[in-house]
Amino acid sequence: MRNVVILAGGSGTRLWPMSRDDRPKQVLPLAAGQSLLRVAYNRLLGLVEPENIYVCTVGAITDVVRQELPELGPHNIIGEPARRDTANAVGLASAVVARNDPDAVVAFVGSDHLISPEDEFRAAIQHGFEVVEARPRSLVTFGIEPTHPHTGLGYIERGAPIEGTSAYVVDRFREKPDRATAEEYLATGRFWWNSGMFVWQASTVLNVLDALLPEPAARLREVAAVWDTPAREDTLAEIYPNLRKISVDYAVMEPASQGKVDADVVVVPMPVHWLDVGSWAALADTYAADANGNRTDSITLSCLLDSHDNIIVTDDPDHLVAAVGLRSHIIVHTQDVTMVCPLSDGERVKDLVAQVQSDHSSYI
Repeated sequence: MRNVVILAGGSGTRLWPMSRDDRPKQVLPLAAGQSLLRVAYNRLLGLVEPENIYVCTVGAITDVVRQELPELGPHNIIGEPARRDTANAVGLASAVVARNDPDAVVAFVGSDHLISPEDEFRAAIQHGFEVVEARPRSLVTFGIEPTHPHTGLGYIERGAPIEGTSAYVVDRFREKPDRATAEEYLATGRFWWNSGMFVWQASTVLNVLDALLPEPAARLREVAAVWDTPAREDTLAEIYPNLRKISVDYAVMEPASQGKVDADVVVVPMPVHWLDVGSWAALADTYAADANGNRTDSITLSCLLDSHDNIIVTDDPDHLVAAVGLRSHIIVHTQDVTMVCPLSDGERVKDLVAQVQSDHSSYI
């Protein structure tokens, strides 16, 4: 049976101070008044049955997720007691989905992407399902054709086409490049952005985890075995926070693409406009710009004199943000925090959050 898991466990630190521990970016109304999580859920309707849509999120916000998606069944929210990165999230979710259906096929999609047209998104996921059903050893990922030499994303180099499909063998994964390297990637025509979305048979990825991370894999199976019993929460709390923190790319996709396990890694093209809402600069791409390139959201009141190419956001429609002679800066105002940084340092907001966590933890 086909299933989809929305990965919604990220902390959204680069969108601080709007994004907080108790209300991270995926549940904020950042998509024309809707939460990114709601938008992600709505994109899946018609692709699989609603009862086969799951959300994997951090346990502290499961109640918020229920409020955002009241149509989810109680067993369709998988709450992690701690963030242990994507390898453990997909391992746990795969094991949970497979407990009643050993042949389950599972797609994993993000909760912080804006994607259009949605029909092309659904068609690509549908094709990913078909590839896995025809080739159960396949681990499918999705490639986005790059529109510019992005330095904040990983890349996938595609190899030989797979007969009878639109998929390709993955030659290799590449980490976030510098600009010169990204330009080289685009010039070859062989590289796609790594979307961080996947499809596989649950049993296949669990077998891969058994081979590559045997101890964590065994512990995840222990959790899944008691998922529908009263022992679930205690077992999860005992085991999950102690698992090694590692991403699914490092733990599964990269070694599998290098032939280290009995699985094939393939990439399916997803011809969409895809925005990973991971930073203020990325989110600002959804805002209209004024004649001087300044970008604000729909509720922000600003007065700018001789100021150009700034991003200015507030969560208070009665609060005026004023600036003189400002160039290429980010200003974000909330009730208790005002954050200012050069646009060129937007990726360093996560470092700022670490500093705030150390010195003023109540603001995280």
